[in-house]
Amino acid sequence: MTRKTVRIAMNGVTGRMGHRQHLVRSILAIRAQGGLDLGDGDVLWPEPVLVGRREHALRALAEQHGLEHFSTDVDAVLADRTVELYFDAQVTSAREEALKKAIAAGKHIYTEKPTATGLAGALELARLAHEKGVRHGVVQDKLFLPGLRKLKRLVDGGFFGRILSVRGEFGYWVFEGDWQSAQRPSWNYRAEDGGGIVVDMFPHWEYVMHELFGRVTSVQAVATTHIPQRFDENGKPYDATADDAAYGIFELDGPQGPVIAQINSSWAVRVNRDELVEFQVDGTEGSAVAGLRNCRVQHRATTPKPVWNPDLPAAYAFRDQWQELPDNEEFDNGFKAQWELFLRHVYADAPYHWDLLAGARGVQLAELGLKSSAEGVRLDVPEIQL
Repeated sequence: MTRKTVRIAMNGVTGRMGHRQHLVRSILAIRAQGGLDLGDGDVLWPEPVLVGRREHALRALAEQHGLEHFSTDVDAVLADRTVELYFDAQVTSAREEALKKAIAAGKHIYTEKPTATGLAGALELARLAHEKGVRHGVVQDKLFLPGLRKLKRLVDGGFFGRILSVRGEFGYWVFEGDWQSAQRPSWNYRAEDGGGIVVDMFPHWEYVMHELFGRVTSVQAVATTHIPQRFDENGKPYDATADDAAYGIFELDGPQGPVIAQINSSWAVRVNRDELVEFQVDGTEGSAVAGLRNCRVQHRATTPKPVWNPDLPAAYAFRDQWQELPDNEEFDNGFKAQWELFLRHVYADAPYHWDLLAGARGVQLAELGLKSSAEGVRLDVPEIQL
């Protein structure tokens, strides 16, 4: 067995998502299991090179995890021929330019979303990567959640019959930052810094709908800022210029006919559901409700027959009428699972289709969602290509 070391520039790992999910629970977890077995006698050993703007934070992170390499000079890292892959988890506004530099340097690209601040920039990244001949992938982590993998199992098995509709509820109360600290960074609520829930979440909903139910063909959305003032990391008040809630209706081109999806996203909602995100899928033969980890089903044959009668209290609990779907397999961390697929794509030529063009579809939907909200109209979502 041969061990191949792969040096990966990881930009933005001092942030919450970059640190916890991508560095610790993905790359370091792969190292903890002895590397990634490529199945041909080779084991891939990822060697992260931490990149960022704050040297003291990078140094502390490297010392915490026993890593040797870090730098605040992204250009020097990209010029290093021993670095083969570039990963980006920076703030959205800084990502597009950094990805362009990495592609020009001939690095394989793996990046968080959204890939750019607009569709034109996202498509340019996809074209540049294609022309340069580098491998490229975009994080689409929700597809690897246990709950959605169970949901995909139901779709593939024909459980639903003809799928009619999808209803999604996502969100939680993000504290304003005055009397309790906020759970999200302040830039998320400033449009000028690339913030906003549409820009953040519509790319997620695009790939979930596209992969599970069908291509999005139209969008009608209302985006709003429910909390107009928040407090930053230093306790100073600032105007929230970005949307913190969005209510969208999407038409999908399903394999058996049109599907209507309605998804609410909010950082100003208190959770009254089993998980922070849930999708209910209704079809002619059955329904399912999937969250981060769990999935409940109700088949046509076991569907009760409710009768509307507001004069009498319900004699039963509706949720008790659903059946919990078993795991039937062990589910690894979703971010780690996709990292492993991408590394196999780069170094073992395994198939992989969550690329920069797929990422551009998410940017397109966010862009059209904001336009729909601003103009108060339903908009078509045209297919995009290089």
